[in-house]
Amino acid sequence: MEVKEPITEYSKLDLDKEYSYLDYMSCKFTESLELIKGKIFKMSPAPNNNHPKVILNISSEVYKLFKKEQCNVYIAPFDVRLYTPNQKKNYTVVQPDLCIVCNEALLDKQCCNGSPDLVLEILSSKNTKRDLHTKFKLYEECGIKEYWVIDIENKMVLIYTLSNGKYIGLKPFTLDMITQSVLFPQLQIAVEDVFYSVKSWD
Repeated sequence: MEVKEPITEYSKLDLDKEYSYLDYMSCKFTESLELIKGKIFKMSPAPNNNHPKVILNISSEVYKLFKKEQCNVYIAPFDVRLYTPNQKKNYTVVQPDLCIVCNEALLDKQCCNGSPDLVLEILSSKNTKRDLHTKFKLYEECGIKEYWVIDIENKMVLIYTLSNGKYIGLKPFTLDMITQSVLFPQLQIAVEDVFYSVKSWD
């Protein structure tokens, strides 16, 4: 389906239809969107201010490690176009909370055109199913080598690494532990630093 005119309201989208990357780019409204296998999803807003705190905590640590490396670090909003093996056209665009891209050839003026080396998502009550199921399978299928899931509610970091096309989960990292990437051994962050200044909200 090709969109003839820019769509300015989310309510005007037909969520049962299949959209392309061009359709995605033609949408002109304030909500952040993701396109997963042709289906458009509205990204959930951060439920409270813990989400930006956590992404700032993590991104500051990651940036310090990679600022002199050839790998690039990006935080949302940043489009990542993914290609699944069974799709000849691009029908998937996601905005991970953080991603690391080491292959410069994947980067263009607007986005990452292919699979990053590592992606990180922060769970919220509204996106748990998407990040733990839909995106888990998508990232696995697209060959993303490492997937981090940050569980704010339980103050826990989950790391999955790709082995023979399937994700293998490491033992959960909890408070008083230090996370360590398998793909980037130099990437080590204390879980306490990940959740620094995070508050419990009723």
